[in-house]
Amino acid sequence: MTKVVELRRHTDNDGDALTADGVRAALEIGTRLEADYTVLVSSGMQRATQTLACFLAGLGSRVPGGVIVEAGLRTESEGRWREIYAQTGEPHLAAFRVADPAFVEDEQARLGAALARIFAALPEGGRALAVGHSPTNEAAVFALTGEEIPAMAKGGGVLVEGDGDEYRLRTID
Repeated sequence: MTKVVELRRHTDNDGDALTADGVRAALEIGTRLEADYTVLVSSGMQRATQTLACFLAGLGSRVPGGVIVEAGLRTESEGRWREIYAQTGEPHLAAFRVADPAFVEDEQARLGAALARIFAALPEGGRALAVGHSPTNEAAVFALTGEEIPAMAKGGGVLVEGDGDEYRLRTID
């Protein structure tokens, strides 16, 4: 049976906290989310956890598994990702992979393993809503699906479906 992870980027922030616009956007997105989540997952960064809390407030529903932290969805090398972006001027994962292939390959493997752990923790037919960051979300998706996705807008996301060791990408309507 298929498991689903809805992976989203946090909304607008100032440092590690959401701005007032970020809070409003996250609450609005929450009103449009599906209400059948098994668990909510944060990278553990404040801006991701705050976005998830606002999503839940907008959703107005109980989530049986509550909110957990998967710290593997964040990077310990945020500065290096920013350096690569400054160097390339491109937010796309492909540009990052060209600029520093060894670094991005290592990060993809680590981030993909974190996303795989979320799938492993879900029961059959389960669905998680996870909030992380860009371009690390894109790197995690690439690691599992082999598909490159465009840079996620703040609050944007994708659906990753897993069936055993097979993963496929779906867009969010």
